[in-house]
Amino acid sequence: MKYWFGYLTAGIFGAITWVLMQFGERFATLVDMVYPYVIRTLQSILAQWSGGVDFPIWQLLAVALGALILASIVLMIVLKWNPIQWAGWVLAVFAGIYMLHTAVWGLNYYAGDLADDMRLEVSSYNLEELTEAAEFYRDKANELALQVNRDGSGNVTFSDFKTLADKAGEGFQTLTYDYYYSVFAGSTLPVKELGWADMYSSMGITGVTFGLTGEACVNPQIPDVALPFTMCHEMAHRMCIACERDANFAAFLAASVNSNPQFQYSAYFMAFRYCYSALSGVNNQAAAAAAARVSAGVNDYLKFDMSAYNQFFNSRKSNTATKIADTANDTYLKVSGDESGLASYGEVCDLLVNWHIQTVVLPSITVEESPFDPYDETQVDLSGIVNAR
Repeated sequence: MKYWFGYLTAGIFGAITWVLMQFGERFATLVDMVYPYVIRTLQSILAQWSGGVDFPIWQLLAVALGALILASIVLMIVLKWNPIQWAGWVLAVFAGIYMLHTAVWGLNYYAGDLADDMRLEVSSYNLEELTEAAEFYRDKANELALQVNRDGSGNVTFSDFKTLADKAGEGFQTLTYDYYYSVFAGSTLPVKELGWADMYSSMGITGVTFGLTGEACVNPQIPDVALPFTMCHEMAHRMCIACERDANFAAFLAASVNSNPQFQYSAYFMAFRYCYSALSGVNNQAAAAAAARVSAGVNDYLKFDMSAYNQFFNSRKSNTATKIADTANDTYLKVSGDESGLASYGEVCDLLVNWHIQTVVLPSITVEESPFDPYDETQVDLSGIVNAR
């Protein structure tokens, strides 16, 4: 029986995790009302604690855990421990970590959508509206592409990682205190550089947020044009915005209202990429023609940056490593409560199009009204008045 204690412990941890997830799914409204606000405070405390050092503490803990597992393997061989018993306790450790993760951050997947918190109505849209949104983000990106510094080869030259990280929180503070969106009232402490960047680049991973230590980390190798947006994306996760769709939209909003043109360009560059990708993905002749028109309007600087962005990931990514990472991430997202999995990243287009409609298109529509004239029979209802002519 003693050989199965580890499996029993893992089963208990797994059962607690399952109960937490069932509670989050069944009582999503209650979770939305309480959980993110409590956890946001906890994340701020953890971020303050872990911010005492520049490196990601969770990566140090991962190394320590790996070393302990290797040491236990050696001891298992030397002391002739039962491998079945050993495997049970290893499983229990990982089950316990996932249980803690679910309790202190993971239930955010069951909280309400960011659009609901912002009173943004999200509805279906047609091809014309998608095209207009793509053109809007393209034009803004075209304009901002001319305002950022570049080297002799034409590559954008943004500020160093630390300077950008220190600046990233400004946009969220603007959204909180100027636009009164309380959902962004979380920690704006700087994000950290993600260690083992070569490995993460090979897997196409741009950033990681670890709720157990309150650390938002970004791959420092990714192209400069995507760096500010990614910093805001991971910072949004630390603010308990769990779904990738919502974190992407939060990153766009925060970067777009940042006073630094580097952040603004990063916001509209990524927004255009998502909308243009969605437009290109529509499989009909009208959409293909619309995508061609949108692409024709991209200026040389934006076109250069898009090419450089794609070239970076194409040259760094390993097909095998990327496939493994994508499968693991997709499984994690779906198990955690984000039913769309990896597709959630691209679903930000739905929010971007609706945001464009409600904040750009509709306010621009003005209805000219003639001044009221009581003697104008077309403006006055005279029915029922006896002496009216």
